[in-house]
Amino acid sequence: MKLCLHLHGNISKNDYFKNVEYMQRQRQMLNKKNGEKTVEDTVFEKIYKVVRKIPRGKVATYGQIAALAGNPRWARVVGYALHVNPDPSEIPCYRVVNRQGKVSEAFAFGGENMQIQLLSADGVEFVDGHVNMEKYLWRPDGDEK
Repeated sequence: MKLCLHLHGNISKNDYFKNVEYMQRQRQMLNKKNGEKTVEDTVFEKIYKVVRKIPRGKVATYGQIAALAGNPRWARVVGYALHVNPDPSEIPCYRVVNRQGKVSEAFAFGGENMQIQLLSADGVEFVDGHVNMEKYLWRPDGDEK
């Protein structure tokens, strides 16, 4: 069975993501029924494995997660994976920000204000609306500044 989604005309970002999420759920149900995993499933698993490692009080960038997951060109894929995070309590997607330290306007679990609240609760401070990357960027190789 092949799943296709055809969208015509202008569509809001919210409606787009609702449709993408619907298609992902359909694909996952089909794969589970057939006992298969898609390439997307394994890529997302790699991304989630890296995101789980971001410590409390630190943030990582989409590009950084992409590189650590195996392909520095996956930055947008990281965003897609985090948007459909199956377990936000175990996969702290709120700890991923853009390279300027800005939070996502489309944070899937409560909007940008929720992401700011969660990061603040972790001890991450904001200056002029973004994270101080010098201070809070996660350096998995242990090379803290």
